[in-house]
Amino acid sequence: MAVGWLLSACATYAPAPLGGGEGAVSVMQLTAPVVAMPVPASPSHRFDLADGLDVTEVAMLAVANSPALKVQRDALGIARAQAFAAGLLPDPQLGFGKDYPRHGGPGISSAYNLGLSEDVGVLLTRSSRRAAARSQAEQVNLDLLWAEWQTVAQARLLFDQVLTLRAQQARLDAEQVALATLEPSIHSALEAGDITYDSASAGLNAGADVRKRLTDTTVALHQAESGLHGLLGLAPTAPLDLVGAPYQAGATPEQVQQALADLPRRRPDLLALQAGYQSQEARLRAAVLAQFPALNIGFNTARDTTDVSTRGFSIGITLPLFDRNRGNIAIEKATRQQLKDDYEARVLESRSDMQRLVTDLATLAQQRVTLTAHAQQLDAARRAAEATWQHGLLDWPTYLAIRSNALAADLDLLDLQQQQATQAIALEALLGNTDLAVAQPVSVKAVTP
Repeated sequence: MAVGWLLSACATYAPAPLGGGEGAVSVMQLTAPVVAMPVPASPSHRFDLADGLDVTEVAMLAVANSPALKVQRDALGIARAQAFAAGLLPDPQLGFGKDYPRHGGPGISSAYNLGLSEDVGVLLTRSSRRAAARSQAEQVNLDLLWAEWQTVAQARLLFDQVLTLRAQQARLDAEQVALATLEPSIHSALEAGDITYDSASAGLNAGADVRKRLTDTTVALHQAESGLHGLLGLAPTAPLDLVGAPYQAGATPEQVQQALADLPRRRPDLLALQAGYQSQEARLRAAVLAQFPALNIGFNTARDTTDVSTRGFSIGITLPLFDRNRGNIAIEKATRQQLKDDYEARVLESRSDMQRLVTDLATLAQQRVTLTAHAQQLDAARRAAEATWQHGLLDWPTYLAIRSNALAADLDLLDLQQQQATQAIALEALLGNTDLAVAQPVSVKAVTP
């Protein structure tokens, strides 16, 4: 019966074959979270993948399906298993032996010994080891939450990048179509000898410059779309139907100041470092306790070959003469100092980054006002030049110069908007606004829409 009980308590093995890593061929195959997210949608938001992906849906799907986050959730499972293992009591040791006499005789019998022992010294450090493992698991849990926040920010950035690059691509396509009607005239004038190559270079280079910009933009778009595919766990060929406006982030000065004051109490990465420091404190306590002599206590019963039975006990103790665990204590102390300095450096770096982003955003906002007005003026000049050119009242070098300036202003404005969005999203992630603050990372439980 005892053997059956022991066997029933044993773990069993089941194979887990490796997957092919193909990714989902459609967003409809992605899992949709059914629990609280780091970025909860507003109550009025309708989660529907059939009508395209807006920025909120992209962020939610990224948190639920990111392959990198799945690996971190596995790491959390390992940390929790380690915390469970740290709390287990050591198994006692059972020893049995039997001796048979080589020559029999009166009063001679077989001998045996039976002993049961337990390592008592391990019990002295058990509470410290459990505390260290629990803090370590909490650190991994908070690191996962911070990674989810970063994934949300990355999803928003990639969404914005894809939309911006698509807008630039459309603007360059339109410019290429407009210049296509001009290039045949330039070639005809060259063949007729009406103009030289020196004077025609501006017209020939205009189309080539637009085509180069269009190629560069298309390559950048492919990279952004590939990044979004990977973040969502999609196959490279899966279509991305993005709809709606990019994420609008704008922290107020009051939010920035409040976040600066509460930074160590709300940022998951800083809380994770604090948990790691507490785990190291517990490890140091365990190392200090381990310097005391290890103690092993046992009880035994035996019978010798003369049929004399005995009962007794045994005690084993380590003499702390040379080692005394001094090496491990020194290592744990140095590690604690490193974690302390790492935490303080992270807090200082975060405060500096937040202040820099606030200053950068103020500068970019002023520049955007100026550049928007400049781009509008050049677009108006381009439209007027088109009408004048079509009536033959404007020479083509001047016409091309006006178009080139308008195109450059439009692309610069799109780039500036992208840069502003990048900085704003990064600042919001560093701030840890209330719409991101949840107590636990996303559960892996999900349903397929």
